[in-house]
Amino acid sequence: MSCAICEKHKEKRSCPAVHGRICPQCCGEQREVTLDCPSECVYLQQAREHEKPRPTEQLDQAALFPKVEIGDQFLYEQEHLILGLSYALAKSARANSSVRDSDLIAALTALARSYETLSNSGLVYETPIANLAHQAIAAEVQNMVKEYREAEQKHIGYSKLRDSDVFRALVFLLRMGMVRTSGRPKSRAFVDFLYRQFPEQESALAAAGEGGRIIVP
Repeated sequence: MSCAICEKHKEKRSCPAVHGRICPQCCGEQREVTLDCPSECVYLQQAREHEKPRPTEQLDQAALFPKVEIGDQFLYEQEHLILGLSYALAKSARANSSVRDSDLIAALTALARSYETLSNSGLVYETPIANLAHQAIAAEVQNMVKEYREAEQKHIGYSKLRDSDVFRALVFLLRMGMVRTSGRPKSRAFVDFLYRQFPEQESALAAAGEGGRIIVP
């Protein structure tokens, strides 16, 4: 039988994205491009095992907020914040199965720009987000920041979290997302990475309270 996509080559692989059998060539060329590959696909998993994180030099440097320095000291001091924000991203993706890496990256970019303005000028300016999925992701992240500050207020009597800290944490996660995604239109490599960090549903503050789970790209 011929491939369900090209109808030219012999089918050799079962493809859950098309609910049929396709040839290896179409699998390789169309994976996460035209095919919405589910995470459990064995061929997708095998491909990811051989893919290395994309070098930052090959990425759009302007999109990485290159002037922002994020050192080991910041990661150590703000580990709980970064874990909480990561959990919020994973939670938003679980709430909408159509969310892809590009959606998380777009929402993180918009949030980072807003917090950059806030931390530099004190002006509350939210970068317009037209996409509903991106709005939902941003709202989940903002809610986590709110809960984080409320938890600080409860435990130490005031919130010490600065907008500049949130900004840098968002930039860190944005860079991580851009390195970990395959860059293909339908890639969910970054989403699946977040799922592995938070395999079970738990509260954002519980996630932020667990140390040792952050992975630097």
